[in-house]
Amino acid sequence: MRKSIATVSLSGSLSEKLTAIAAAGFDGVEIFENDLIASPLSPEEVRSRAADLGLSIDLYQPFRDYEAVPADLLADNLRRAERKFAVMERLGADLLLVCSSVSPDAVDDDALAAGHLYELAERAQRHGIRIAYEALAWGRHISTYDHAWRVVKAADHPSLGTCLDSFHIISRASDPRAIEEIPGEKIFFLQLADAPLMAMDVLQWSRHYRCFPGQGGLDLTGLLAHTVKAGYQGPLSLEVFNDVFRQADAGRTAVDAMRSLLALEESAGLATPPSPVVPSGFAFAELAAADTEPLRGLLGSLGFARTGRHTGKPVEMWEQGEARILLNTTGADRRSGPALAAIGLESPDPSAAVRRAETLLAPVVPRRRGARETRLDAVAAPDGTELFLCRTGHADHPSWTADFAPVPAGPPEAAASDGTGITGIDHMALTQPWHHFDEAALFYRSVLGLKPDESHDLADPYGLFRSRAVANAEGSLRIALNVAPSPEGAAGTRPQHIALATDDIIATARRMRQRGAAFLSIPANYYDDLDARYDLPAETLETLRELEILYDRDERGEFLHCYTATVGRIFFEVVQRTGEYRGYGARNATVRLAAQHTAHRGV
Repeated sequence: MRKSIATVSLSGSLSEKLTAIAAAGFDGVEIFENDLIASPLSPEEVRSRAADLGLSIDLYQPFRDYEAVPADLLADNLRRAERKFAVMERLGADLLLVCSSVSPDAVDDDALAAGHLYELAERAQRHGIRIAYEALAWGRHISTYDHAWRVVKAADHPSLGTCLDSFHIISRASDPRAIEEIPGEKIFFLQLADAPLMAMDVLQWSRHYRCFPGQGGLDLTGLLAHTVKAGYQGPLSLEVFNDVFRQADAGRTAVDAMRSLLALEESAGLATPPSPVVPSGFAFAELAAADTEPLRGLLGSLGFARTGRHTGKPVEMWEQGEARILLNTTGADRRSGPALAAIGLESPDPSAAVRRAETLLAPVVPRRRGARETRLDAVAAPDGTELFLCRTGHADHPSWTADFAPVPAGPPEAAASDGTGITGIDHMALTQPWHHFDEAALFYRSVLGLKPDESHDLADPYGLFRSRAVANAEGSLRIALNVAPSPEGAAGTRPQHIALATDDIIATARRMRQRGAAFLSIPANYYDDLDARYDLPAETLETLRELEILYDRDERGEFLHCYTATVGRIFFEVVQRTGEYRGYGARNATVRLAAQHTAHRGV
């Protein structure tokens, strides 16, 4: 289906918005009236610019507070409409969005509203223009799509139809199944927007918290299926009011918008892109550091052994159990210290995964490869993290580990050769730039096929900490996406972390401490509260206090975890899961954040 987007969804001038929309591959655009009014370009110049970019102008909007008003106001409104029709003719737009009135002057009279809409459509028809009538969720008398359709049906004019807006429909808890009762040719336009589920005033919810399909909690797939079943053949158009999007780069936001529509088409069965190839686990985590000595010491104390050195690059491989950490000195930022640069994801079909990523507009990372190096494709996540698609140790596919030559065991490798009980990587936590959080959630969901959990808002010493995890169905690959206020005010200052799995965190923590590992200090108050919450055996509570291990549980199992000190922009978490616990100890996040703040400030 054709794809369109409202200019109000993006930041920048009208010209910049059109450029970004075209570059992202959209077919058309909704021109928001305020964008045109504020533009130095004349309607003719906007029309020409859109045509040069290959964009049709699918809709001009909005026309407000028109119908069911006293005669003197109706005359004013019709005069206003004639002026808008003239602008639309110059613009080359033939569809005007009319919103249900919120004016206190409007009366509750469907017959009067239908008559007024008939007169507006009659005048519009003389200009070659059609009217799409939309029910605002906060409309004074008409606030549901089925009510708007009854008025349009009563008016019975060929140039009058309805505009369906997913947010207005779902936010009012209207049943979208009745959309199928509307003749497809009378659905003149379809606007799509997702939103997080929130208990708040619907107007404020709409004006500030809309997002692209797949980034919120609304069932757009079902609504779209009902609309197509009704016979709708127009464009899929995004109309998103979002404070973050209006501050972000327009080009990047437009690509994110297009990705959301491609994924929505797929979920509704309207398109068949390459199927998602869901990663089965972590192949490695790659840390970049100009000086790797602090990381070497930390890995050694955690029980990792250096097992290989890349044959063509300054990269070392450290292993314990199924966990692999790569240390890379190439391109590292000496000022900010060690940081997470890349993640290796185990994929059953790396080539198919790359095709999927390209179809969903994910940038494939160019990689310089030596003549004998294994091909290793990577895509860039929204925060810039490189995601390598691997198939480790399989006879049917070259393994990236073949590029590493074994190294002889020696200090600290010899001391760590017996390990500390780490079995693999449990999950990774990636702190996102604040304006890329929703984009990241959609990326991991649509490109990699991971399932998102609910979003959590947590207290942070500097404000609100927001977190949303994505995972595969088996729980063998988990990634927590976080966004938090940064006291330094600079992007990238918040650390990332790697969570290592163990079957016995008590024994593992003791072994690590014996090797000199430095752990995050947890306040005694936490353990007093823990005792009140869970009534743990005294001996267990004392052991947790001694080893500074945090504890959580739910109806499915338990979660025990502790944290190392931060090195540069990276720290490690050690976790033990029992039963079917699938969370991340979110209850303890505020304690960890405060403890890290204390450690950072030296308080």
